[in-house]
Amino acid sequence: MSAILTAGNRHIDLSIPVCMGIINVTPDSFSDGGQLRQAGANLFKVDVDKTLRRTKQMVADGAVFIDVGGESTRPGAQQITADEELERVIPVVEAITRNFDICVSVDSSKAIVIEEAINAGAEVVNDIRALQNKAVLQKVVNSNVAICLMHMRGHPQTMQNNCNYDDVIAEVLDFLKTRVLICERNGIVRERLLVDPGFGFGKTLKQNYQLLKYLPNFEVMKLPVLIGVSRKSMIGDVVGKVSDQRLAGSIAATTYALLGGANIIRTHDVAATVDAIRVHSAYLDA
Repeated sequence: MSAILTAGNRHIDLSIPVCMGIINVTPDSFSDGGQLRQAGANLFKVDVDKTLRRTKQMVADGAVFIDVGGESTRPGAQQITADEELERVIPVVEAITRNFDICVSVDSSKAIVIEEAINAGAEVVNDIRALQNKAVLQKVVNSNVAICLMHMRGHPQTMQNNCNYDDVIAEVLDFLKTRVLICERNGIVRERLLVDPGFGFGKTLKQNYQLLKYLPNFEVMKLPVLIGVSRKSMIGDVVGKVSDQRLAGSIAATTYALLGGANIIRTHDVAATVDAIRVHSAYLDA
């Protein structure tokens, strides 16, 4: 696996795992929805200054990426229009890229949002639908951004209704291999690609932990692996705590992901996650 990810004009060293901080500019994301809204607004409007303060802290805590999302993808979440998503995401991407020298990722599956976010300075496209929308595929083919391909069955509204696998590891791997092949056939070089098994996206509790346990199987793809387990129900269902009380469980899962070969940890809790990465690195170097 190449240890260098090409993302826009950046070449990011992933030989040591790094952290991606989450900025959810939504009213309804499962853990932090609504926290970045303008005070006193009847309808949800993003407070860009709040996002900059949160980004500043994440950068200080050691984040290498900032992932900006304007549409909740929690199980059962309702879709929003492209105009709504643009209104939430683009001012934030513009503000972050203007104020910080950090790699910004856009968490979206809409072609127009992805195009405008790239124009605003985003250098990674984090697509939960793995570029299955041909319009989205074309937008990234014509760019130089990095792309994260994630496994999900169906849509956020229905994904937890279809969790039947004969072999969850093999089927997730096969899906991601197919999407990588399609990217390559369309001229996207492997140095721009990441893969994500999609924890919580169309998987049962046991299947999520099977993916975590057998994460080393994904090394066969010879691509960097992004992991998102932060505060998810796979943690809450085990520890019996609400989302903002799942830090210890999230760090425990992160540690297993690091041992399994994860290269990027996507998290709400950057400081603690960076500490876990540093301890893991010291452990490997001992």
